Amino acid sequence: MITRHDFLKSSSGGMGSIALLQLLAKNRELVAAPNAQSHGGLHHRAKANRVIQLFMNGGASQMDLFDYKPLLQARHGQKFDPTTSERVEAATSVPGNILGSPFQFLRHGQSGRWVSELLPHMAKHVDDIAVMLSMTSRTNVHGPASYLMNTGFLLPGFPCFGAWVSYGLGSLNENLPTFVVLPDARGLPYNQRGNFSSGFLPVTHQGTAIHASHAEPLHGLRAPSSAKFITPQSERDGLELLNETNREQLVNGDHDARLEARIHAYELAAKMQLSAPEVFDLNQETKATLQDYGLNNPVTEDFGKRCLLARRMIERGVRVVQVWSGSNGPTGNWDNHSSIIKELPPMTQATDQPAAALLTDLKARGLLDDTLLLWNTEFGRMPFSQGSEGRDHNGGASIGWMAGAGVKPGVAIGETDEWSWKAVHDPISNYDFHATVLHLLGIDHEQLIYQHNGANRRLTDVHGHIVKALLR
Repeated sequence: MITRHDFLKSSSGGMGSIALLQLLAKNRELVAAPNAQSHGGLHHRAKANRVIQLFMNGGASQMDLFDYKPLLQARHGQKFDPTTSERVEAATSVPGNILGSPFQFLRHGQSGRWVSELLPHMAKHVDDIAVMLSMTSRTNVHGPASYLMNTGFLLPGFPCFGAWVSYGLGSLNENLPTFVVLPDARGLPYNQRGNFSSGFLPVTHQGTAIHASHAEPLHGLRAPSSAKFITPQSERDGLELLNETNREQLVNGDHDARLEARIHAYELAAKMQLSAPEVFDLNQETKATLQDYGLNNPVTEDFGKRCLLARRMIERGVRVVQVWSGSNGPTGNWDNHSSIIKELPPMTQATDQPAAALLTDLKARGLLDDTLLLWNTEFGRMPFSQGSEGRDHNGGASIGWMAGAGVKPGVAIGETDEWSWKAVHDPISNYDFHATVLHLLGIDHEQLIYQHNGANRRLTDVHGHIVKALLR
């Protein structure tokens, strides 16, 4: 026999656990969870389980990289006349004359893909990638376009692609973040951290920014060396007390999802103190691998290091890794307003070899079998000049490519007009792109929903079609 007081005392922990589970369930209102039968997918069998996205911040010039247009060369310097009744406008300048690409194009691979001389390393891999020649954007302004390509909306406050994948599929390794962002050493991109925000999703799904060029890549992971009073045992004791206090507060009626995010962040940080140093230790790689990624060259070192870290992270269970090229601002990115001749080559020289090395490495290790490798930008450039040799923003046409699990290799999807001014065949919007990538991850983009302010929100809003021509 036990008293009523003893019964309530002994059962209080179990009741608290039930309350906690109910609160956590409210933050994850999905109809299903990833399972073995669907090969890790949420709604159907997944072709891919991990994603690495290389994002070219600023708007890469399509007609100077992959979208070869002989007419631009033939009519270089002439007045741009698309022979339509459409008004010719530019985002930040007065439209100039036709600007032919100053770079030589050659055909490569069995597919005969046209590639600029600026991409000699990626040119060797055209038969491994699917090139999207008809990407489009609803805007030609950096901030909204970058949000659109990353979150599916023009305005801030919405979850990014990586956050949605984290929310839908969860973690593959409890000792590392599910979604990691590796910004350019020169700084964060347009919109700063808004591009990898969790928006209205639980904060645990936001991107963890790791600055690979810093002496301490993940700020605050360890106590400062001056704090001699902090020992491993004192850290464990402090974390245990903090965890107990936070969970008591959560169970006792605090429904703020940020509290659970803080609990998760502290727990993950403690685990990463043991796991992260091994991930960042590139001494484990061979000299040949380091050279392949360009770590022996100051031009390619930063992007190459981050591409190599991306491979090491997905090997260890990070679900999504985003690697950025270019910071915000008028220089040091792909926003080549002043001179395509002077400003574009430094960007391709820094990224071409590492991107090709990453693709080669993933393929050699068998990781490409269940990993998606994406190359994207927010919009393209104009076929006419800005000033004498620059190019302005163009939302009507841009490029991207993808490779890996479930992707049909060696194909080109879509087509722009003879000027590379606008997409005219099989245009691919950001919604179509996201729908296709989610599909490869085993997610139906119309079913990945989170209710916010009375609306069923999703990454693709009310749009999006799977680009079946990209799929095997």
